[in-house]
Amino acid sequence: MRSRVAEYAGPTMTETTHAALTKALTSRWPEHRVAPSLSRVAALMDLLGEPQRAYPVIQVAGTNGKGSTAIMIETLLRSAGLRTGRFASPHLSDVRERIVIDGEPISEERFDEVWADIEPYVAMVDEQAHDGVAMTFFEVITGMAYAAFADAPVDVAVMEVGLGGRWDATSVADAQVAVVTPIGMDHMHILGHTLTEIAGEKAGIIKPGGTAVFAGQDPEAAKVLLQAAVEAGVPIKAEGPDFGLLERGLAVGGQLLRIDTTGGPVGDVFLPLYGEHMARNAALAVAAVEAFLGGKPLNPEIIVEGLGAVEAPARLELARTSPPIVIDTAHNTQAARATIDAVEESFDFAPTIGVVAMMQDKNAEEVLEIFAEKMDQVVITAVSSTTRARPVDDLAAVAETVWETSKVHRAATMREALDLAVMLADTASAQAGVLVAGSVIAAGEARDLLKAGDKK
Repeated sequence: MRSRVAEYAGPTMTETTHAALTKALTSRWPEHRVAPSLSRVAALMDLLGEPQRAYPVIQVAGTNGKGSTAIMIETLLRSAGLRTGRFASPHLSDVRERIVIDGEPISEERFDEVWADIEPYVAMVDEQAHDGVAMTFFEVITGMAYAAFADAPVDVAVMEVGLGGRWDATSVADAQVAVVTPIGMDHMHILGHTLTEIAGEKAGIIKPGGTAVFAGQDPEAAKVLLQAAVEAGVPIKAEGPDFGLLERGLAVGGQLLRIDTTGGPVGDVFLPLYGEHMARNAALAVAAVEAFLGGKPLNPEIIVEGLGAVEAPARLELARTSPPIVIDTAHNTQAARATIDAVEESFDFAPTIGVVAMMQDKNAEEVLEIFAEKMDQVVITAVSSTTRARPVDDLAAVAETVWETSKVHRAATMREALDLAVMLADTASAQAGVLVAGSVIAAGEARDLLKAGDKK
């Protein structure tokens, strides 16, 4: 195998700014291409004195809902008085969002300091070129997170898996609690073409000595997860028999929940997020925290306080109100279904103007067919920050097989797409709204543009 080491060039002597450092880090082997091995990140951890073992770890895998569930777990833990670290993947706007301590992204200064501390050791691993590959961007940023959490120090780290589980860099730690959100068909070119294969990869986070906490799963995936837990000899908490969402109702700015917990039902829980999928994620998060506490019930006051304080950017986020613009990260069929159902339930848009950008490796036809159930017209665009983006004309051609041609519009950039969508909404009716979806990167780009506009 040809060595990939030469493909990465670190920052030059003149590139000392945080922006230059970020550019250098993200120029490494990209996270959407998995180099299946833990050898590189394990070697780095060994050189750093194994910081991932300085605190207990809650690891979150799954196809959808990982990020929001991890956020809820972290917020509940902080409400319980613990100092937390949270590793997120991917980021919306700034790479620092991936390393969160006590609910706040690491500062630019501290980010740069952590990199300066570990850079010599990364270089040593690079020189070894395990499997012919230098350390990937995701491995480096994961190593930075584990090091930053040890230095903080944190009481517990909540680690969101980047992709899969078995070979994910976060799995260099042995999780005390392994959380698996619903598994669906995504990243098939890497994880496998059946739910059994995909679940097998995600089950890799379940290790002896921990506890497995499972969201409701398709029977095919559930069978694999249960077998992995049995083989690891770990206790299991499963949605349905052990915890779950009992009731929910719409509320201003979110929803009101009643959750089944270890201590029994807890009601009047306000969650400032939309959709049944988010309510179920909240129940999963409570179960994960209770598993971390050794199976002890979480004080209902902590549940109410923690879930009421949750902030989950770009998860059906109302980013602007005139006209209303909702941003979501939905990028596969499972997420698209949850998003459209939640928009239908929570927002009275008539009509809905869609803004959609997608990556080349996604099933665009299936996702767009689901979006079309709510989007009356769609503006197809592309993001500028990645070569993975599906070209506008290519995606628009797919869209024209789903909508009437007259309902499909094109915009070269996200800025132009938002401007066009707002114009279409303004001229349609006073009840019109805009929904931006199709990609995490697109959600982040749209959010940045809208937030920047608010500051003018």
